[in-house]
Amino acid sequence: MTDAEQLQRARAAAAGVEDPELPPLTIEDLGILRSVRIDNGIVEVAISPTYSGCPAMTEIGAAIRAAVLAAGIEHVRIKHVLAPAWTTDWLTQTARRKLLDIGIAPPEPGAGPETLFGHTDPACPRCQSADTERLGAFGSTACKSLHRCRGCAEPFEAFKCH
Repeated sequence: MTDAEQLQRARAAAAGVEDPELPPLTIEDLGILRSVRIDNGIVEVAISPTYSGCPAMTEIGAAIRAAVLAAGIEHVRIKHVLAPAWTTDWLTQTARRKLLDIGIAPPEPGAGPETLFGHTDPACPRCQSADTERLGAFGSTACKSLHRCRGCAEPFEAFKCH
């Protein structure tokens, strides 16, 4: 297999790996997949965590390794890239749509970092009402916050801006 074929297969395999905390979003949808290259005969897949210390990175790395090996690549290395830090601006339009589809409010592009005390309440992903309130800074994972819609009275999570 040529290097170009290996790169194509490895990239396709890695890109299809789902985030374990946010299925059906892939690591490519989330912008976690930074690059795929060949270095001295080894396919190197570079990924960035959505935030420092993200517990899902070990599982994501193992899933990438398994997917690339299953694609017929014999040697694979996972590289963690911390700089520049991942940002929600790297979410694809597909990721934003998928988040809405599973009831999670996506961040607005270019919204900037969210803090515990400085935030904007997102629109409800179910009824699109802007009349929402934050109930807690943390949802089921550290990268989401918990909200309630005053329009439809449903609780929902919002993906935090980074």
